[in-house]
Amino acid sequence: MEQVDNTAVYNFNDELTLLIQSKYQIIYVECAEEEYALRQFKEIAGRLRLIYYYWSVTEGLQRDDNAGGYYQTTDPVKMIQTAIALSKAEQCGPGLYVLKDFHQYLDNPTTIRILKDFLAQVRKKQDTIIILAPVYKLPVDLEPYAAHIIGGYPGEDEIGLQMAQILEELTRYNKGLTVTMTEEETTSFIHALKGLSVQQIRNAVTKALMEDKVLNFNDLETVETFKRGLFNREGLLEFCGTKQAEEIAGFEHLKGWLAERRGSYAEKTDNSLPPPKGIMLMGVQGCGKSLAVKVIAKVLNLPLYRLDMGRLYSKFLGESEENLRKSLTILDRLSPVCLWIDEIEKGFSVSDGSADGGVSQRLLGTFLTWMQERKTPCFVAATANAVYQLPPEFLRKGRFDEIFFVDLPDTSAREGIFRIHLRKRGFDPENFDLKVLVEKTPEFSGAEIEQVIIAALYSAANKQTQLTMADLTEKIALTKPLAVLKSEEITALREWAGERTISA
Repeated sequence: MEQVDNTAVYNFNDELTLLIQSKYQIIYVECAEEEYALRQFKEIAGRLRLIYYYWSVTEGLQRDDNAGGYYQTTDPVKMIQTAIALSKAEQCGPGLYVLKDFHQYLDNPTTIRILKDFLAQVRKKQDTIIILAPVYKLPVDLEPYAAHIIGGYPGEDEIGLQMAQILEELTRYNKGLTVTMTEEETTSFIHALKGLSVQQIRNAVTKALMEDKVLNFNDLETVETFKRGLFNREGLLEFCGTKQAEEIAGFEHLKGWLAERRGSYAEKTDNSLPPPKGIMLMGVQGCGKSLAVKVIAKVLNLPLYRLDMGRLYSKFLGESEENLRKSLTILDRLSPVCLWIDEIEKGFSVSDGSADGGVSQRLLGTFLTWMQERKTPCFVAATANAVYQLPPEFLRKGRFDEIFFVDLPDTSAREGIFRIHLRKRGFDPENFDLKVLVEKTPEFSGAEIEQVIIAALYSAANKQTQLTMADLTEKIALTKPLAVLKSEEITALREWAGERTISA
């Protein structure tokens, strides 16, 4: 079976047209949005001058320009027999046969056999069979004849049209609804809706408008929440929120690097430079690598998706690799996007693959090929704690634009961290002696400083008093930072990174 190269800069319509023109006998279209896909099929058939046939178990086989279905073709076997007869008929030109949910009948040996007979006829007549289904399920017998694509999700132009149609319908039948967005804000809204089906777009826009009877730029949060729920249910990719640069202390070199590349993914940029590929953040645990990734996505104005490496792995042969390919295909349809791979060393092993039958090595090969060959805009932000576990392929120059080392926060950064977390919890930082707090936390990570504040808040709540300096200094004294507990490991990590990375 041919796995379509989804890194090419094609939309769904272009990919399908190319496969039909390439004389594929079966094209398996994995798509949850049936209505949208069927419109695309019909449009392509008309453009390529193919007779358009479609089948479902409830309506049987039908020709687009005829009323009613062919006799007894609700039965899959009789439908294929009818299709063979149509294909043999001299008066009938090449056809495009769209079979809805036909995957459900491919566990029957008789159905598979007669479908192979149809394929022999298809080869002579240059017909094309499209199996349209929400999940991929194709028997091994048929894979040599088939191409598999995942698609049917509208592009930005289609999203804009759908959004305009939905708003027109809602405002026509519901008085008092208003839409207040500039052209630029509407574009951002359309970007946020990418990767959703037509029905999901309708649901998201309707929810955002009907909540408070107003659709404005603030409703992006509603769309992001809606989208996060959908992707979390799919399981492979997690939609994440982003953070402002002011919400992270330190990282001055990284912020400067990002400032030079701000706007790289804008559609109307005049910059002829290629968009950045991505960066790797490695370093001490708890020092803000994950938070930095959320800032990166915000600065670059990209939606952020986290690839959960643990969810990729499956006990079934070949399913782990298929999960990764499916995730990368989804990213291509979402592009431009920021992909976050947290603790990347846990997903791609440096071993020879004997422990897992070579699955990790095959995943590594697939991912590295995608990183090297992808043409859709995607910024990869990877984080790592155990640098020694990383395969050398990740560290070679050109794989990432830059590798940053995240060390324990210095004096200035620790003061910023105290300010951020105190202000976040409703306290004025000026009411505390920040210099004393900074002096008492020389080897504390950002996560440890945050936990000090949280623990002090619990202590103050227990005493039914306001948070004081005494509460904070008490919890500082009780904390043993990781830099002390694992000083040898952190020293070795710093020495390794000194000559190989740039300080974040």
